[in-house]
Amino acid sequence: MKHMLYAVIILSIVATGAYAANFIPNTMKLSAPNAVKYDFDGSTLEIPVTVTGTPAMVVFVLFTKDKASEIINIQNGFLGWHYVNKIDTCIYYSSGRSLDIGGNTIYWEGNDQDGKQVPSGEYTYYIWGYDHVNQRVKVMEGDIPQFDSGIVENDTNGNPLSNPIYYANWWRWTLGNDPEDEGLRETTNVTAPGGFSTKNHSHVDPFDHNYLYAPMHNKDAMTGAIFKYQWVPNGDAVLQNDWGEDGAVTWSQPDFYHMSATGDNNYIYVTSNTYKEADVINDFRVVDYDGFLDSVIDYSYFWGDLDDLAAGGQANGGPDLMYQRGDIIYLGCHCSSIHQAVNPARGIEDSDDFVVYLNQNGDYILDYNFSEDSDRPWVNNDFNAGVESYSYIADTNMFGMECIYDLGAVSFGLLAPDGTGIYHFAFAGETANGKYGFDICDNGSVFDGLYSTKGEKQETGWEGAVSNNTWYSGQDSITGILTSQPLAVDENEPSAFTVAQNSPNPFNPTTTISFLISEPGIVSIDVYNVAGQKIDSIVNGFMERGNHSVNWNAADFSAGVYFYTVKSGNLSTTMKMTLLK
Repeated sequence: MKHMLYAVIILSIVATGAYAANFIPNTMKLSAPNAVKYDFDGSTLEIPVTVTGTPAMVVFVLFTKDKASEIINIQNGFLGWHYVNKIDTCIYYSSGRSLDIGGNTIYWEGNDQDGKQVPSGEYTYYIWGYDHVNQRVKVMEGDIPQFDSGIVENDTNGNPLSNPIYYANWWRWTLGNDPEDEGLRETTNVTAPGGFSTKNHSHVDPFDHNYLYAPMHNKDAMTGAIFKYQWVPNGDAVLQNDWGEDGAVTWSQPDFYHMSATGDNNYIYVTSNTYKEADVINDFRVVDYDGFLDSVIDYSYFWGDLDDLAAGGQANGGPDLMYQRGDIIYLGCHCSSIHQAVNPARGIEDSDDFVVYLNQNGDYILDYNFSEDSDRPWVNNDFNAGVESYSYIADTNMFGMECIYDLGAVSFGLLAPDGTGIYHFAFAGETANGKYGFDICDNGSVFDGLYSTKGEKQETGWEGAVSNNTWYSGQDSITGILTSQPLAVDENEPSAFTVAQNSPNPFNPTTTISFLISEPGIVSIDVYNVAGQKIDSIVNGFMERGNHSVNWNAADFSAGVYFYTVKSGNLSTTMKMTLLK
């Protein structure tokens, strides 16, 4: 899910062997050319796409390229409820298309979403997909909590973790643990200082995962705060009194209903809102890691609407959902159709540039009150609307995904990288019951994919919800260039060395290893046990550039975890696989 082709992590055999590794997903990956030439003459374009791991339901999406500086404060869409600012925008998106494992072709007729021929030039294309065929695989006991969870994908040096870590506010879980062993869930107990109460999503320190920043509110003192705690495994978290003022950065704040925190390597970000009140107050606070409030950005203009209040909804739409990916913070709320991407670095420099996109009613994907018989037609902020959603996330290519709590047998809605609504999608076996937990791993590890709850049973209110655990499904997106200009000799050829997760995985006794090499040469594929001993050589010979697949028959080997290393020239990648018998 990085630029174009899958660059897997070279797993450490010694380090990875320390994990139980009972949960090993069959990762789905997509690959296609970095650049494709098209004459923009109305002919049918064919783009070769390779799928590994699992089948995929995909969409093809076309965007402007390098036009962001020309796209300033543009409102479009139904009733003008789609806003974009200094971001390339969507020209076309296809319907969902089912692709099999192996080589496939995506077709495009050269038209935009309105059926008009796209002018000749250079564009960015995306292919997004997920596993729509296989039943989801259990990840861990217990649900992903709404509002409060996230996956830490990188270590404290910024390098991708081979085993990312799931964090909710007060527990964490290493991906790869035995899904049935609830005792592997590590907890910590955060006690709020006197007068304060804990709020939503806490932020894990990117430089030391043993610390977290918890948003809190003191109703009587009308004070908001972010507190720093040291995580104590299965014990009481320790307030860090030497950070900020007595362990906190505080500010004057009325009775806000929701607060959430996230951050990047530069700052901690805290949102707060009054969505149950008539006041329209939405603040985005920027706190540095030294414990000082850097700035406050007022973005009430986008989330507050007194007309919605007058129509029977709320004056304020949130947000209560907060998700960080790269430079962008994604904001949403279970009580509003509003979905927003903001760039804090831009906003600190100029508050007018804070918002990257805003998507309200009008795309019919994550909308409220769009039906003809709605009691409050086209009201965005409405706690009592028929559609609710509790997680808004994004992958590295900025595709936004949100689980749909109660829209029949629908799992999630998909937004393009500029907020354009695309479609609703469903996991295999999805039911019409409530679902509220949704997350994504996208760091290049074998755990890349979507993490969700299953809606198995829902009584009256949240108290009646039955735990339905956390589940995995494969997902990926890639990007490339579509151009009318002649390509360099090697631009339309594979430009990366990539190795996909073997499929199936786990397996018994045969599995397929797929890979792409950018240059012809000697390729070797060796298999190792957990002790690092080579136990088999699958391939050792000359191969042409391009996609290749080889099979390994492990009938003569015992069940267990193995590693395969694919080497081409001076490049190599090692990945883990599990043999079941």
